Amino acid sequence: MSERLCKLQQAMLSVGLNEHPQSLINGELTDGPGADVSLIDPFTEEVLFTYADADTDLAKLACDAASATQPGWAKGMSAAARGQVMQDISRSVLSHAEPLAQIEAIVAGKPIRDCRVEVAKVAEMFAYYSGWADKLHGEVIPVPSGHLNYTLREPLGVVFQITPWNAPIFTGGWQIAPAIATGNSVVIKPSELTPITTVALVKLAEEAGLPKGVVNVLCGLGPTAGQAAIEHHAVRKVVFVGSPETGRRVATAAASNLKPAVLELGGKSANIVFDDANLKHACLGAQAAIFSGAGQSCVAGSRLLVQRSVHKEFVDMLANGMNNITLGDPLNENTEIGPISNARQFEHVTGMIKQAANEGATIHTRTKNDGCGYFVPPTVLNDLSNNATAAQSEIFGPVVTAIPFDDEAEAIALANDTNFGLAGAVWTSDVGRAHRIAEAVRAGTFWINSYKAIHVSSPFGGSLNSGFGRSSGTDALMEYTAAKSVWLDSAPTPKIAFGYVS
Repeated sequence: MSERLCKLQQAMLSVGLNEHPQSLINGELTDGPGADVSLIDPFTEEVLFTYADADTDLAKLACDAASATQPGWAKGMSAAARGQVMQDISRSVLSHAEPLAQIEAIVAGKPIRDCRVEVAKVAEMFAYYSGWADKLHGEVIPVPSGHLNYTLREPLGVVFQITPWNAPIFTGGWQIAPAIATGNSVVIKPSELTPITTVALVKLAEEAGLPKGVVNVLCGLGPTAGQAAIEHHAVRKVVFVGSPETGRRVATAAASNLKPAVLELGGKSANIVFDDANLKHACLGAQAAIFSGAGQSCVAGSRLLVQRSVHKEFVDMLANGMNNITLGDPLNENTEIGPISNARQFEHVTGMIKQAANEGATIHTRTKNDGCGYFVPPTVLNDLSNNATAAQSEIFGPVVTAIPFDDEAEAIALANDTNFGLAGAVWTSDVGRAHRIAEAVRAGTFWINSYKAIHVSSPFGGSLNSGFGRSSGTDALMEYTAAKSVWLDSAPTPKIAFGYVS
């Protein structure tokens, strides 16, 4: 057994898991009956585990368990008690932060220091939504008929969630916390490539007091376990985080079963730099926007729009700064960029760089680390138009396309010349212009003189190929509940006349 696998299994045992990936159904760690799925260490390219797909059988069991436990979670205990359980979950996550971060670093290939931050944010998610559990209520509406009319916010029931491989535990907490705060039960299917931390999170939640069966985790494939869960009669809503291509299939499958969906998909976000900006500050922001997490972020600033008068200076500054970024073992404390998370994505990213070269790009990059691993070094693609493939298609790697613009109007036009609508940013010292750009650019999240600041209390989502619906803040509470309108006739006893009530 390799040292890395040994460390991984020790971390798994410390959070209540067995020594290989398993689904968690009604509180029980369960092996699947389906085809084998392999987990590959993206740093060593060695097989960590082979486990069996949950397949349709476990999907049905998970949905049945969620359906059976949801009424008790929603009505069998007070909303305040639900909130207290979520506070306890938050504390448990923090107390197990290091093994959770180690699992994430090895399996997903994320730098350990980034994983620690994300685990802390997951704890914050449960703490934040715990406070909302007993504060979600309806309203009284002054209808003109004289009735007393009021609304209730009710949980949907069973929610099915699908999360991606680029931020497994972060997106797991991001989706689970608001869903259970509002009284729903959950069936969640993390990516088959990175399932372990999601199972660990729910196992710790159960040990902290979450009733078994409120959240069930499927370790398996989309066409089998995922499709079966979408079709299950108990599921009332489908939530998907991932690529636009898969998102379309999920939305179509949900719609064919008359179920609503929330889609949090990709982006091709414009990071706009004007010549009056603090260029050094903007350069550091641009590096973080695209190179952190090896560019595997839906909000990555993958289109760098720079005013023509400083375009060359800024690109040179960015290219030179790349040489100071440390690539390496995700478990190394000094590593700033780890490998691409899986072989398929590695081939996609490297293929996009080759295609950009064929389309005439001037490529600024640095030497790849020696040895194995799915490493793509930080790369800047210059001398391409906004119509180039690399400027229009999501690369999802540490690769940015640098495009010049002349004035404010052109910057806005370029920023909106995309089929995505997720995020964006502007760097300028002109306050008025900053607000004009923020209003004009089509994006669900927009930053001024910063990038990638997000918080669980703020709504997050996009439009067009970036999806629809919102998955954080109080907006998420609305996504996971439905309004019921209640009418009480407050008039005196009605009189019967001419065969009808008046």
